[in-house]
Amino acid sequence: MGNAAYDMFAVDEASRALGIELVDAGEGRAVCAMTVTATMVNGHDIVHGGYVFLLADTTFACACNSHGPVTVASGAEISFVTSARLGDRLVATAEERTRYGRNGIYDVTVHRADAAGRTVIAEFRGRSRVIGGTGNAGNTDKGVT
Repeated sequence: MGNAAYDMFAVDEASRALGIELVDAGEGRAVCAMTVTATMVNGHDIVHGGYVFLLADTTFACACNSHGPVTVASGAEISFVTSARLGDRLVATAEERTRYGRNGIYDVTVHRADAAGRTVIAEFRGRSRVIGGTGNAGNTDKGVT
């Protein structure tokens, strides 16, 4: 695999416990997928927005950590476009827009894998900050994802 994103994802218990899969990762980009389960559906019978955010955030983390140094989010925002429902397969694609100094900007599109093609569920923008060396060992900054 040869990409730090795979190493980071391998120890990401939170994302993997929810069934998120790292489909692909390369320099400054990543693709993750997740199927909406019954425990992710809210009182309106749609997926809770927090799960969509988590999928986008995980994909963002894989993209910004693909370069090697430990990188965390310094901020993020999401716009929900339409709803997802039980059983939907959601795919998130992250692309690096720019890196400057220790900072970066990444865009993530979450879409539903459906017969109509790619129905966009949400658009996410994440801002990253390199905080240290490589890998997760010794990372004591637990307050930022």
